Order: sequence, then C-alpha cells, then structure tokens
Amino acid sequence: MNPVRIGVIGGSGLYNMPELTEIEEQRVTTPFGSPSDAVTIGTLAGQRVAFLPRHGRGHVLTPSEVPYRANIYALKALGVQQVIAVSACGSLREDFAPGHVVVPDQLFDRSRDERGRSFFGEGLVAHVSVADPFCGPLNEVLADAVREAGGTVHPGGTFITIEGPRFSTRAESALYRAWGMDIIGMTTSPEAFLAREAEMCYSVMAHVTDYDVWHEAAEDVSVDLVIQTLNANVRLAQRALVGVVEQLAGGVDDCACYHALETALITDPRRVPKATRKRLDLIVGKYLDRR
Repeated sequence: MNPVRIGVIGGSGLYNMPELTEIEEQRVTTPFGSPSDAVTIGTLAGQRVAFLPRHGRGHVLTPSEVPYRANIYALKALGVQQVIAVSACGSLREDFAPGHVVVPDQLFDRSRDERGRSFFGEGLVAHVSVADPFCGPLNEVLADAVREAGGTVHPGGTFITIEGPRFSTRAESALYRAWGMDIIGMTTSPEAFLAREAEMCYSVMAHVTDYDVWHEAAEDVSVDLVIQTLNANVRLAQRALVGVVEQLAGGVDDCACYHALETALITDPRRVPKATRKRLDLIVGKYLDRR
C-alpha cells in the first residue's frame, strides 16, 4: 500500500463515497488518549487517505470534548503530512452565502475551555509561529478543487472560533462582525495550531450553513438549518476531496509547515524530562537528538 500522506478531519459521512476503495479501519493509541474514533483509511484517486470523524460517529462529542491532541497525533503517527479539515461555519458577511465554501487564511481564537491547546509543557517549551495559521500552498489547492467541483468558493477570510456548544447571541454576532471576522465556528482552534506544532500542512474547507444570528432577513442558525445545508453539500465536499488528492499525487516535496519547530524549541535538551521526551519523540525527536 502507498503511504498515508493525506488526512481528512470532518463528518463521518465524508468517507461514504463511491470513489473510496480498499477501505480499512485502524484504532490508533496516542500519549494523549484515544482519538475521536477509529481512523478509516482508503484509496482515493490512487492515494491512501485517512478519514477521522472529529465528533465521533453519531456526533457524540461537543466541541469542548473533542480530543484535538489525540486526533492530530494519530494522523501524524500514520504518516499524514497534509490535513484537510471539513467544517460547518456561520457567515458574518452578506456575500458569504449559505451553500458557499470559504477557505480561510486567518484564525481568531475565542475558545475558552482547556481543549489541549499545545503538545508542549511538562518540561519542554516551544513557541511556534502561527502568524499565518493555515498552509498557503494547500489553501490554493483546496480552493481550486472546490471550484473545479462546481462550488462557489471564497479564498481567504478570518475564521473566529468560539467555545460553544451554544450558538452566538445577537450582541456577540454583531461584535464579531464589527471586529472584521468573516466566518464563525467552534472547532478550528486549537486544531490548526496543533497541526502546526506537529509540522503538518493544514487547511479548512468551511461550508457556510447560515448567517449566524445577525442577518435580519435570514433564518437564525439552528441545528436543522446546519444539517440541511451540510447534507446538500456532502457530495460537493467529496468531489473536492478527490480533486485535492489528485493535485497532491506524489506528495509535497517541501513546505514551510514541515519546519515549524526548527526555531521554536527553547528548552535545553539536557533539561527535558525523559517521560516528556518519550511522549513527544514523534514530533520533536529529530530536533532533540541533534542539539
């Protein structure tokens, strides 16, 4: 089998596509606990691709309960280099209409609970640059694939992550618009930041399902509205993923994301506890061994 270089985090229905063959399931254990669910691996456009349902099958995990570190670590352990996150989002601007897709290039974190925001700590400190939290080259590939699949895509935009699981109040929605936010969701932080710490490319295919609660002429966001729009867009997302995999055939030789830790580690390797070094060897071993 070819190596698994591409990972997809999203709804469990994404991998129920006719193009996916040679399907298997893997239960991955990590130092950060179990991932949201088993990882489904299949062949798509000639490449092995890993699919991980973010909220578990049947959507049993709230945004605060998602084991973000375990999910990213599990994909890293499988050899994944590029991560495509598929998410629902609310629109905070008129021209990003329900049914459209946004590939954001900026992220604003308003999540509050402890979600496992970093792999680091317990004797090993790293300060990773996330000035541009999404992978630029992968964003371009993703936007092109959505366009080729027949979707209306908006390349660029700021994605604000709120804690959830409740939706916004009208006052909050109005404030986020005043701040210049473009779309709103509940799971992109810390997922994007952890992918960067793990030196993986990460981009989001954000499907606009509603206008949050700011739009006077539109229906307020609700679970029914979100599910209805997502179901209508499932086939678009699947076609776009096929396009992404085709464009990434053969892998990506190099990317700045692959070197995110080169100048980020600040702890003297001699001071790193053995347990911490062992736990993070998959991510930082190549750096600690040569310092």
